[in-house]
Amino acid sequence: MAMKPLTLETIARVTGGAYVGADILKNTAITGVVHDNRKVKEGNLFICIKGARADGHSFSGSAFDAGAAGCLAEQPLPGARGPYVLVDSTLEAVKALGEYYRSLFDIPVIGVTGSVGKTTAKEMTASVLAQKYNVLKTPENLNNELGVPLTLLSMQAEHEAAVIEMGISDFGEMRRLAKMVRPDICLMTAIGHCHLDTLGDLDGVLKAKSEVFEFMKPEGLAVVNGDDPLLFALEPGVKKRTFGTGSHNHVRAENIKASGPRGITCDIVFNGPAGENGRVGVLIPAFGSHMVLGALPAALIGRELGLTDDEIRLGLLNYTTVGSRSCLFDTGYITIIDDCYNANPNSMSAAITSLCSLEGRKVAILGDMLELGRDTDDLHRQIGVFAANSGVDCLICCGARAEFIFKGLISTGKSVEAYHFPLKDALFSKLPALIKQGDNVLVKASHGMHFEEITAELKKLR
Repeated sequence: MAMKPLTLETIARVTGGAYVGADILKNTAITGVVHDNRKVKEGNLFICIKGARADGHSFSGSAFDAGAAGCLAEQPLPGARGPYVLVDSTLEAVKALGEYYRSLFDIPVIGVTGSVGKTTAKEMTASVLAQKYNVLKTPENLNNELGVPLTLLSMQAEHEAAVIEMGISDFGEMRRLAKMVRPDICLMTAIGHCHLDTLGDLDGVLKAKSEVFEFMKPEGLAVVNGDDPLLFALEPGVKKRTFGTGSHNHVRAENIKASGPRGITCDIVFNGPAGENGRVGVLIPAFGSHMVLGALPAALIGRELGLTDDEIRLGLLNYTTVGSRSCLFDTGYITIIDDCYNANPNSMSAAITSLCSLEGRKVAILGDMLELGRDTDDLHRQIGVFAANSGVDCLICCGARAEFIFKGLISTGKSVEAYHFPLKDALFSKLPALIKQGDNVLVKASHGMHFEEITAELKKLR
């Protein structure tokens, strides 16, 4: 596979930078774009990014040694062993370059956003489309203002579709991402309580994410969660299709059944506005009934792009989880539901519901949900109440904010075993006594809490 033509001379023109180097090398073809000098391959462009812990300019020499064709830098590179393009800001330059390179492709581009379930929906959509197309997808969750342009710049001439995840935390950010991505289809998973410290409330979250529609063509398509009241009422200015469990949706799930470690089975029912009806029975190899909300838009988009029902079914069957997202595994002593990649009230409630669908003792180890703004204490308290009412047998809370989850459960008066530990170290010493053989144990908190350390401790129990 190969990049579409991109030379150092073009990079200088697109970014408004100055080419520094021998004229004979101006038209050297770039084979790829990276910002980690350890990943440089022959012919790559190395982006010198100033990070919190390291300055990429310091590694330009090693990048050239590894075969880089050039660098993108925001300060002169004395004694550079190859050509480079000097710009005011490498971050702004790589965004301009990503926007330009995206314009060279006339393929379906699906932009995925929302407050919860973005990566799952992205992975399922890509897995479905891969049954018919050569698909580029965002690696892991590189969905920010550096990850998005780098993903766009990884598109190869052979790609026939792209699924790009777009994550934001403030107003204006989606506008900058969408200007690069310019999606033909926008998949919006849900509007939930996240980044409320900057976005204020749910209406603010919707407003910020809806900036994407400013950069869609009139013939574009919005695929949104119709069970979400704000998205159901949304008027995006382009054609809209809804998915969910409600009968009012264009695509809905029926007969949802948990099959333990095998995953979730359901019928995906199509009820298109032009009579595109049908029913497809699918197995989603992931834990939690909420996973159908990733499968439904994947199926809808698959149909929109010409896939058969068999291709949709196979694409969902081939889905694999990414990182610590609803990963269920049996240690031989306990069953762990590792869902500690991130958390907000929506995803926390869904995870608790899925835990409580399992047979056996149900233990929830829950931590702080970050960036929830002024209502953070109350939102944590509500999770405690929800856990008590859902049938959790044991609630273990860890973290400063998680104390309010603990207090919420206690406020219900229900006789549920419950504990609060301000710090993980204190919890670690108590885990052997708290966890029993055969337990189902959910581990969930915001990524900044690093609950993967708790998962690692649980794996040691025997």
